[in-house]
Amino acid sequence: VQLQASGGGLVQAGGSLRLSCVASGWPVSDLAMAWFRRSPGKEREFVAAISRDGDNTNKADSVKGRFTIFRHNALNTIYLQMGSLKPEDTAVYYCAADRNRFDRATYSRTVDYEYWGQGTLVTVSS
Repeated sequence: VQLQASGGGLVQAGGSLRLSCVASGWPVSDLAMAWFRRSPGKEREFVAAISRDGDNTNKADSVKGRFTIFRHNALNTIYLQMGSLKPEDTAVYYCAADRNRFDRATYSRTVDYEYWGQGTLVTVSS
């Protein structure tokens, strides 16, 4: 499984961005997937996850009400729609996937995911 993230950029506080993560080699409908981020000087942290069947999502408290994770099976892509962006959302965003989750749960730990994209930088100016 290969993951290609894109969509990052520079945006003003209060603005919006949509990140994309295209999977190749495996259908996203058979993957549990998630977005993580790493801010300067911090550990990689969970942002949002979507279950293998696509019916369940989970988000970090810091982004609830502002970010949405969803996927498009035909395009083999998941997205992170980000709104009301804050300077503290500045980070490199990574998408992650795992083939060995066969339930309807979402997963929020980095160790839960086998495959990682290369990251896309989001910078939010104040």
